[in-house]
Amino acid sequence: MLDQIPTAFLFFAAAIAVIAVPKGPIRSSFMLLVPIIAGYQVWNLDAGISNQVEFFGFTLDLMRVDKLSRAFALIFTLAAFLGNLYAWHLRDTVQQVAALIYAGSAIGAVFAGDLITLFFYWEGTALASVFLIWARRSEGSYNTGMRYLIIQIASGVVLLAGAALVYRETGSITFENMTLGSLGTWLIFLSFGVKAAFPLLHNWLQDSYPAATITGTVILSTFTTKLAIYALARGFAGTEILIYIGAIMAVFPIFFAVIGNDLRRVLSYGLNSQLGFMVVGIGIGTEMALNGTAAHAVASVLYQSLLFMSVGAVLYRTGTSKATELGGLYRTMPLTAIFCMVGAASISAFPLFSGFVTKPLIIDEAGAGNYPIVWAALIFASAGVLLHSGIKVPFFTFFARDSGLRPKEAPSHMLLAMGFTAAISIYIGISPNFLYSLLPYDVEYHPYTTGHVVGQLQLLLFALLAFGVLMRTGIHPPEIRAINLDTDWTYRRFLPNVIGTVARSMSKIWALNSTFWHRTISSVISRLNNSHGPEGRMAQVWPTGSMVLWIAILLGITLIVNFVS
Repeated sequence: MLDQIPTAFLFFAAAIAVIAVPKGPIRSSFMLLVPIIAGYQVWNLDAGISNQVEFFGFTLDLMRVDKLSRAFALIFTLAAFLGNLYAWHLRDTVQQVAALIYAGSAIGAVFAGDLITLFFYWEGTALASVFLIWARRSEGSYNTGMRYLIIQIASGVVLLAGAALVYRETGSITFENMTLGSLGTWLIFLSFGVKAAFPLLHNWLQDSYPAATITGTVILSTFTTKLAIYALARGFAGTEILIYIGAIMAVFPIFFAVIGNDLRRVLSYGLNSQLGFMVVGIGIGTEMALNGTAAHAVASVLYQSLLFMSVGAVLYRTGTSKATELGGLYRTMPLTAIFCMVGAASISAFPLFSGFVTKPLIIDEAGAGNYPIVWAALIFASAGVLLHSGIKVPFFTFFARDSGLRPKEAPSHMLLAMGFTAAISIYIGISPNFLYSLLPYDVEYHPYTTGHVVGQLQLLLFALLAFGVLMRTGIHPPEIRAINLDTDWTYRRFLPNVIGTVARSMSKIWALNSTFWHRTISSVISRLNNSHGPEGRMAQVWPTGSMVLWIAILLGITLIVNFVS
């Protein structure tokens, strides 16, 4: 019975039912039960296509199950459970309903077998997730949410347009691997790229995630971008341009993250960089590279959530996530500090942590595939991520200085969520075979070889040494209270300046034009008044009788003209 219901519908039904459940522990328990049931269902689903429905003459495939979709659906259900456990204290119906619909839409999109079904769920993630930003209930979060919503809805509109063109060209709406050879496929590619935060299309991520609620940021970090990674892996595996797009994505966020002050924004850049590794794997398109993409997506969901959870717990207790206002919190928040370091070690790919057994699947394929520049970029990005997410976040939060803050340890449910996430990250790092068994293709890879371990430790130790030298010599960018602009410079500075300059120029032109015509018309009126006014020359020279005579003459001429015509 359970396997006949689309997994997404379980979350949608729960979103409706949660309104009737009393706020408090009962509702929070219900929120935990839903992803557990969904995870059990996904684990036991048979491969194939089911739940087909007719829609305006189209056959929609609501449940296409294979190893790729199952891997992403499983990590999404796990992330939904961990996110709801972290948000146990919430009594906000808006956030709770939005979180359920958001998770359900993401899972529904993963199982979508056609482009129309994908579109509906694609837009569902946009509409639901924006409430996690608006739930902060401030003017800034409202404005950020509007920007986020415009971009996400636009992504869906572009997807729909691309799907319509593909249907016109091929007669099929099946969501399958495509080639960039038509306007329709390019539009679909662009739509996926927006959600995947491609370069120049990425700033919505760093703009919106830090603006969300404490729990909302944790949930946002899981679904939208990883759904885009799944969509690219399903639709554009082996598309070579993705290799170079991904390499740029992996590298450029490092520089913004290093100078960032808001640690949630720093982590957003770190997330953007990790997406670049996955995009490279999709572009390479070999079985091992796609395995690496799926594996790294799973690991990334866990360690990114863990890092956002730890910074969120600090924000919950101190009211700030700014590096300039934090430090020394290990004294009163030791468990949160430990969990943060586990997340830092995982994202940095230290041996025995999850990133160590997933990231090399992609990097090694880049090296084996004769992409030396891309391989070097990924190695550089691996060292860079240690600098910002691996060192900067825990160092400036818990150890750099004594900020004087003495907050309580994080609430027990937050610690429990962080503990579970950290334990899974360590388990994957120690015993990767379980994760490998869930990947789309058979895996023959042994991460714990002497060469791999020694090489990775050399890279990490070099990055640690570089950080120490930069800090001791004062070259490392200091933590300052500032807002660092990215591509948002275009709409925060450039466009307002252009619009302001144009507006001022038009105002001056209008003023000059108005002054010219005002003077010209005034001069004409003045001259007419001087000649024909009551005191004008004409009134002084011509007597009234002459005027009457001329009027009679004019009337006579008019009558003659009318008679002749």
